[in-house]
Amino acid sequence: MSRFLNAADWTFPVPIRYGPGRLSELGTACHELGIKNGLIVTDRGSRDLPFIELAQQSCAAESIGVGLFSEVSPNPTDEDIALGKETLLKGNYDGVIAIGGGSGMDAGKAISLIGGNDLDLWDFDYDKPDSPGLEADQFPPLICIPTTAGTGAETESTAMVTDIAQGIKRCIWHSEQKPRLAILDPELTIGLPPDLTAWTGCDALVHAIEAFSVPDWHPLCDGLALEAIRLISSSLPTAVDQGDNLEARGAMLVGSCLAGVSFLKGLGLVHAMSHMVGAVCDTHHGLTNAVLLPPVLAYNRKELGEKIPLMSEAMGLPSKDYDSFFSAILDLLDALAIPRGLEAIGVPQQMLDPIAQKAYSDAARFTNPTPSTVPQIRKMLGESFRNAR
Repeated sequence: MSRFLNAADWTFPVPIRYGPGRLSELGTACHELGIKNGLIVTDRGSRDLPFIELAQQSCAAESIGVGLFSEVSPNPTDEDIALGKETLLKGNYDGVIAIGGGSGMDAGKAISLIGGNDLDLWDFDYDKPDSPGLEADQFPPLICIPTTAGTGAETESTAMVTDIAQGIKRCIWHSEQKPRLAILDPELTIGLPPDLTAWTGCDALVHAIEAFSVPDWHPLCDGLALEAIRLISSSLPTAVDQGDNLEARGAMLVGSCLAGVSFLKGLGLVHAMSHMVGAVCDTHHGLTNAVLLPPVLAYNRKELGEKIPLMSEAMGLPSKDYDSFFSAILDLLDALAIPRGLEAIGVPQQMLDPIAQKAYSDAARFTNPTPSTVPQIRKMLGESFRNAR
């Protein structure tokens, strides 16, 4: 039997319970963490899916009170988070259960971040020093349960939230806030449609490629990124074509988690642009990443150097040169039916100038292996408008 069909418990970088059917342990986990009345946070598209009822039943079996907050946009906004905090306080909830894709988990993490204090959401901006005087036990305990294999957001406190006033995505976090538990149950991803499986899977692949491409020396993250590339590149087509293949779904969920840990090292221009495309045009994050990956790989070609053979080897490619690697990425995107340009995913051409300006200020730009200017970013966006590959 494949190892991806077995249960396993890991302690790095946070406690993780992996295995089919492990959502049933949610109630027990809440009891162990001292959560007596938990608030499930998910997105609007997930609130009526079977895993929400399963989560509620697991909590009820352990006499854990549970509420549901699902007023979360595909790209969560500061208004969503404010409403979520209000729900948390009014219901006297003492823990947050973030379940869903990236939007549900980002919202849950953000609500936990501000739920136990009077600070403004943007006081937790990633680019600012930690808000002083806050300890780990001052944040409502947080459990993260991904239902897609893409975001990898389940092991860290960082969350991407759209600042409506500025029309940008901002990263928030606090070093003392960590998920107390992540539950990786591949059965929860079985019902994901082929297109969303492809889009979220590409998100995970881009996480790993961009993290590995960051020039800083970080062998821990690099090792995780390469294993993520290996798992995702070999399992994603199967997960898309055979949605009920639990082994492929498990490999994708683990690969996504590894990729999510690896980008603690940083990301790059794919994410710098994608964050702002999503903030301005409300596009799907993973799909936007997939569209933008080829032009950024081409832009970074000279700086990737010795990293290309290692990524090629992880993908099982017979050749280890840049052209073969780039072609393999294009072939994968074609096989997954990824649209060929930003226009096809609803981005108006007149928005490319403001998106370029906003992307220049995104933190992910600073760890891209090749420096960039606003005109260079605008050029890439223009090249990506109709034919990014």
